[in-house]
Amino acid sequence: MSMIHNATELGQTTASTVYDLLKRYWAAFQERRERARLRAVLYDLSDRELRDIGIARDEIYHVALNRSIDPRGVRSDNSINV
Repeated sequence: MSMIHNATELGQTTASTVYDLLKRYWAAFQERRERARLRAVLYDLSDRELRDIGIARDEIYHVALNRSIDPRGVRSDNSINV
């Protein structure tokens, strides 16, 4: 009986580990797609539009990779101050 119980726990642990791995893989895949979409949108902007938002064309890859960091070194904040 003890062996069966241990095998069941091992199966649940393995399934949980596989599920967690797949979940992390999917999240990373989605994040990569989002960065690619952002890069495409930014590359489609004119140089003037990029200057308006404070990004140089050669900073697009960095901005897409580090979306929470402002390219001028100021941390972006999603909250709106009223």
